[in-house]
Amino acid sequence: MKNAFVIVLILILGCQSKKTDIKHEVLTQKVDKYKNIVSGRYNVAFLIMDGTYNTELTAPFDIFQHTIFRENIKAMNVFTVANTDEPITTFEGMKITPDFNYTKDVLPKIDILVIPSAEHHLDTDLEDEAMIRFVQKVDKEATFMTSHCDGAFVLAKAGLLKGKVSTTFPSDIDKMRVSFPDLDIRKDVLFVHDDKYITSAGGAKSFEAALYLTEYLYGVDIAKSLAKGLVIDWDLEEIPHLVVK
Repeated sequence: MKNAFVIVLILILGCQSKKTDIKHEVLTQKVDKYKNIVSGRYNVAFLIMDGTYNTELTAPFDIFQHTIFRENIKAMNVFTVANTDEPITTFEGMKITPDFNYTKDVLPKIDILVIPSAEHHLDTDLEDEAMIRFVQKVDKEATFMTSHCDGAFVLAKAGLLKGKVSTTFPSDIDKMRVSFPDLDIRKDVLFVHDDKYITSAGGAKSFEAALYLTEYLYGVDIAKSLAKGLVIDWDLEEIPHLVVK
């Protein structure tokens, strides 16, 4: 009887030890993932997946990341989120390991979500229910929801552009109007800001949409400073855009 008790005690202690090890591993992973998240900043998440286009990702990423080099502003933490821990492959072949896996990780509160365009944003990506639910969940607390090029299709599919004015990649505007006939989708503008939604034409003009948001948050001097650092001419009045009051 005594031996049986000892065996049971060993099993219990073994289970507790395993639980402690698992808990330690989870905490270690969380600390590692959070190591670049500085408190007191805007948290800016970039939603990436296989087929993401480099420019729509890297243009706003560069603008926002460079805010940490400006003084006396609430700078931005920038990080990537995906539905996997494995590296994703962009349309151009770049391999990027996501910072967070939104299907299982505890994510920082997201203040700004950026949806770069991806190869299948007009078709199969819109059938990804988990991804659409994630976008809808973030929208409930985010201060801004932004898209570049066909990322607007994701916002539309999530039902977030109803009653809003938006835009997308110029040659896909008609396609978006057919797919979402109830939406107000504008041509001849590089980006639209309506409520907390900023949608842009994408491509190299993703820089302009990102600079606009920095000017909106920090003022024209900071925006021009960020633009100068990337050798971009910036004058909001020269950019075809629409701000819906």
